[in-house]
Amino acid sequence: MIEGRDILVVGIQAWDIDIGSNCKNIASEMAKHNRVLYVNPPLDRASLKREYNTEKIQKRIHIKEGNAPDLVKIQDNLWNLYPKTMTESINWIPVHPLFKVLNRRNNKIFAKDIQSALDRLGFTDIILFNDSSMFLGYHLKELLNAQSYTYYMRDYLIRVPYWRKHGERMEPQLIQKADTVVNNSTLYAEYGAKYNPKSFMVGQGCDVSLFNDEEGKIEIPKEFKNIPKPILGYVGYLTSMRLDIPLLEFLAQQRKDWSIVLVGPEDEYFRNSTLHEMDNVYFLGSKDAQQLPSYVKGFDVAMNPQVVNDWTIGNYPRKIDEYLAMGKPTLATRTKAMEMFKDHVYLGSSKEEYLELAEKALHENSNRLVEARIAFAKSHTWENNVKAIYEAIKKSA
Repeated sequence: MIEGRDILVVGIQAWDIDIGSNCKNIASEMAKHNRVLYVNPPLDRASLKREYNTEKIQKRIHIKEGNAPDLVKIQDNLWNLYPKTMTESINWIPVHPLFKVLNRRNNKIFAKDIQSALDRLGFTDIILFNDSSMFLGYHLKELLNAQSYTYYMRDYLIRVPYWRKHGERMEPQLIQKADTVVNNSTLYAEYGAKYNPKSFMVGQGCDVSLFNDEEGKIEIPKEFKNIPKPILGYVGYLTSMRLDIPLLEFLAQQRKDWSIVLVGPEDEYFRNSTLHEMDNVYFLGSKDAQQLPSYVKGFDVAMNPQVVNDWTIGNYPRKIDEYLAMGKPTLATRTKAMEMFKDHVYLGSSKEEYLELAEKALHENSNRLVEARIAFAKSHTWENNVKAIYEAIKKSA
């Protein structure tokens, strides 16, 4: 445990982002025993031009002009900083040495705004926690004189074109100079260890309280009344970047007495897939997050039919914890990130194996297995995740 310290959190997601964020959950947990400043990425020139009329950019313009406070208290011990100074958009620059010079300039601009907030809050001897910001976080350790610097990896960003361009060279250098590297999957921990021996797998937190049905009060939606059992189901964004459409088609073709239920918004590839022509595949559309437990409860087997690529191979899928929290037999694609679930999740590497494991999941379910899944999911709390981060920081000291 780390208590009574001043912690600075920077990253690639702002506090006012519309989707869930690991880093926000981590910052909130850290604030239970420490003072925490969460810093949004600064406004950059390209975003200003591209999104000028959006509410998000207009909010930042008001702050930049001094018409709204840049430092906002979120809760006890937790503040959010909106940097007032704009940075330049430089990722397009093809010459890497020039990019590094201009990136240092951006870092200095960013650090100056952060230092102003640290001074106002009276933060000293800071622990700096950087969530994947390999460019704007590159020089912050020395510019802010941080007592310790932790770099957090939770996505394989250098496989994304924007980050790959300069990140393939810069991220390894940043990992080398970090005091601690923490990762939410074995794959990322192994990648970090190539450049820094103080690279630790700390797992992932997840708030599964919404998926707690131990009292049996969650009701299955009426839509399930006309869907034949057994039901294999998925909840989440239906995108070909993450999900294996041919695998779903194979399952539906091979077991026409099974129903495949897909809950969530679709990308163009899903909308145009032959899944829509199959009688035993049901698209139930996008649902509010609060409704999702009801839909998961209607599944006989919950699944995460991931396609394996650079983007997904190391990702920690939060939905697995949500499925397990409801005690559901869960079927998923075997990846490095899924190794930690192998005792509670059926992991398949091929279409044929998926089919065999789905049969097995349907036939061997029991109260004992349900209870074990729920207990395992409950162990993945944000409290436990942050404790693991603290232990890694202390080991590296």
